[in-house]
Amino acid sequence: MSVSIPKAATGAWLLRYALEHLPVKFTFGIPGLQNTEIYDELNKSEKITPVLVTHEGGASFMADGVSRTSEGVGTLLIVPAAGVTHAMSGIAEAFLDGVPMLIISGGIRRDSGMHYQLHQWDQHSVLAETTKATFLIKKHREIVPTVFEAFRIAVEGEPGPVFIEIPVNIQLFKGEVGELPNYVPAGTADLPKIKLIEQAVELLLQGEKPGLFVGWGCRNCTKELVELAETLNAPVATTLQGLSVFPADHPLHTGMGFGASAVPAAENAFRDCDVLLAVGVRFAEIPTGSFGVRVPDDLIHIDINPKVFDKNYPARIALAGDAGLILEKMNRLLQTRQFPPKNPGLADKIANDKAAYRDEWMGLKTDRVNPALFFGELRTQLEDDAYMVVDDGNHTFLAAELFPVFRSGHFISPTDFNCMGYCIPAAIGVKLANPGKQVVGIVGDGAFLMTCMEILTAAINNLGVIYFVFHDGELSQISQGQEIPYNRKTCSILGTIDIGGVAKATGAAFLTMNRQDEIAPIISESLKISENGQPVIVDVAVDYSKRTRFTKGVVETVLKRFPVGDKFRFVGRALLRKVTG
Repeated sequence: MSVSIPKAATGAWLLRYALEHLPVKFTFGIPGLQNTEIYDELNKSEKITPVLVTHEGGASFMADGVSRTSEGVGTLLIVPAAGVTHAMSGIAEAFLDGVPMLIISGGIRRDSGMHYQLHQWDQHSVLAETTKATFLIKKHREIVPTVFEAFRIAVEGEPGPVFIEIPVNIQLFKGEVGELPNYVPAGTADLPKIKLIEQAVELLLQGEKPGLFVGWGCRNCTKELVELAETLNAPVATTLQGLSVFPADHPLHTGMGFGASAVPAAENAFRDCDVLLAVGVRFAEIPTGSFGVRVPDDLIHIDINPKVFDKNYPARIALAGDAGLILEKMNRLLQTRQFPPKNPGLADKIANDKAAYRDEWMGLKTDRVNPALFFGELRTQLEDDAYMVVDDGNHTFLAAELFPVFRSGHFISPTDFNCMGYCIPAAIGVKLANPGKQVVGIVGDGAFLMTCMEILTAAINNLGVIYFVFHDGELSQISQGQEIPYNRKTCSILGTIDIGGVAKATGAAFLTMNRQDEIAPIISESLKISENGQPVIVDVAVDYSKRTRFTKGVVETVLKRFPVGDKFRFVGRALLRKVTG
């Protein structure tokens, strides 16, 4: 990029200069008193498009969607104070899920000596626990090197959000530029000592029934995972966030998790696992079914962040580094070895278990929409490289269990922060970053209510995202969890919602899907409408009566861990309420 460097420049110009050297195509936010100069400057950019949102919370989820599904990094451009607090949910989601993000806010004047300015507040203290680093710009010459350093921190190691505050006086007025550094792409992590990798391979070869548990940290090494799984003939289970990293149509794919909260194919394939290779995972609460999995003593744990080792399950061998490089080395070592076949008949068992579970769902008798029929038809009509974005709720685990994902990074969801309201805006970010791909959102009615007005952003930008709203009038994941121990549904019943009214207000097309025979034609019609750049909302009368394996497994696992007296108290109260009403 050839740019004439002035001796003096405004902070807004310097920020634009820095961002144009990075893989940043969009910024998300709302202009205000202390960042309008930056917006005016970015309006001149041929590389970066500022996107207006309806709420900064939506902005942070859009940025998250960009980062998860492209080579770019999602970037916020927000006002200080309220803009930061509004965006905090998406920032924290990115922090806990390991998603890179740049957060740029304006700031109060630092040259006036005046106190109690509008938005005067210590943003850095609040953001310290939800970012990898924060920076306060004090001089013009700091802007470019700080932006480059912030980007490096955001993408290196375990990725995450980084915050930069640029005071409004530095944005507005010119200052000395100095010598501007060149942007240097981030490096890659080093390999662990070869001796450790050799020991891990030996441990895998000693096992009779090895298994692989893989997560988001493997999103760029699917090829290496497939080779390793096929060499060992090992079943592969994923985390929720890493659901897409191993193709669901591979015969060794089992599903999300591998314990009592997993689908039968996964639970059965891992029942006698004697050595587990866990790659790019943290053994967090969701994929372990509330820590209800049995992890063998022979655990090999690979992760770029050494802080995750031994947190919940002790590792026999811990390998800190880039998953792709380590797996590639393990594959090369395995190619030099000969060993008897492992897990005989495994692929057939997995296929039979998957078919039986699918048939179990197909047998659900209902006058509403059977989730299995819906997801089966959706998979048939979508391209293999379509993106699916889900929210937090019962629909999340229905999708995880019933919708096969074929491409890495093409299924995204809020995970460790587990924030409702994610799907609507995140899908907008995905569509902006992948304009030629189909983008579908699956969202529960409760989560839909949180951010549904952000569909206006999709309409304004001609983004043909399709939102299937699973509508049953309840916060279903919670209400189902309440039913068993309480036999009550407290504050989990929603009011009457006119979802079509939201479509009218935001400029989206609106369709309804009430019965089984409407599934195929409504999906087809929604795809056709979306091709013209109009967002589509489909009100789906979903049948939630059959619980997912995840929901049933988690409730049972948690209840089992209760002290005996409290367990009887909860069970007894539920039984009494069933009798008395």
